[in-house]
Amino acid sequence: MEMTRFVVRRNLLAWLVVGAVAGVTATAHAQAPVTITDPWVRATVPGQKATGAFLQITAHEAVTLVGGKTPVAPVVEIHEMKMVGDRMQMRALPNGLAIGAGQTVALEPGGYHVMLIDLPKAVEVGQKVPLTLTFTTTNGERLDVDIEAEVRPLGRMGRPMSHGGLGHGPQR
Repeated sequence: MEMTRFVVRRNLLAWLVVGAVAGVTATAHAQAPVTITDPWVRATVPGQKATGAFLQITAHEAVTLVGGKTPVAPVVEIHEMKMVGDRMQMRALPNGLAIGAGQTVALEPGGYHVMLIDLPKAVEVGQKVPLTLTFTTTNGERLDVDIEAEVRPLGRMGRPMSHGGLGHGPQR
């Protein structure tokens, strides 16, 4: 799996102060709290208002994926698909997706995923979608991780996502 380049924004001054107080150098904190691999977004057709973003998240410390933002969609939510009885159900995770230290979680079709909602136009194969994923740490610190996700064909890894008739949309 190819490692995707990402940027982590934190309060650097706080890290330096903590490092100085603890007697360690800033380089001891060089490993980011999360690693993101293989990010991709499912292509859409004209008029389609939502799609999913999929990726692998490895947490080096306990975090919760709570949201995100992207210039291609005004609404970004963390969702889960699961079987409830004999029906597939999709819902937003209002408290986010908790990932324990040392765990890797796959966000993939048919499971956890990042929803891009109210798309103003189609996202097309080959396009690169900038996406900022927002995490919180166990001490409540906010962590933004910037990635770029390749748009892949509709048929990739399953059928195109359909939200019609599911009563699915932004939870406002």
